[in-house]
Amino acid sequence: MLKIILRKDVEKLGEAGSLATVKNGYARNYLIPQGFAVAATPGELKMWEHNQGVKARKVERQERELQSLGEKISAQTLHFEARSGDGGRLFGSVTAADIAEKLSKAIGEEVDRRKIVLSDPIRTSGEHTVVVHLIGKLRPQVKVVVNAIEDETDEAAPEAE
Repeated sequence: MLKIILRKDVEKLGEAGSLATVKNGYARNYLIPQGFAVAATPGELKMWEHNQGVKARKVERQERELQSLGEKISAQTLHFEARSGDGGRLFGSVTAADIAEKLSKAIGEEVDRRKIVLSDPIRTSGEHTVVVHLIGKLRPQVKVVVNAIEDETDEAAPEAE
């Protein structure tokens, strides 16, 4: 087994800058020649530890800077209206892009849709809690309320027989 430091993201192994232990052949025949990793020599390990410290300080500083934004986000309740059918099931859905757009307008700062953590789009009416991943451990939650507008006119497909 050989310890390596990844220079690029490698699927099923780790992200760039992480320390990993792999079999000798995998490291020597693939990872190191392709430039995905370097052997974890004492000098490389010292530089890796220094880089990890710099990275941790940077994330901590950014968390402090974004703390006020996180508090603004946590205080928000976003209201959406969507057409629904029986049982409160929506015809469409409320997506991360919809939430990011409305949240950006509400707090006055741009929020990237990729920072909104949704496993699936919201497809039911009611109250939902959505996490916004800003940076590091800073993950405020915003309340999303979806009000169902029930269709009174039956807009089913016309019968063409």
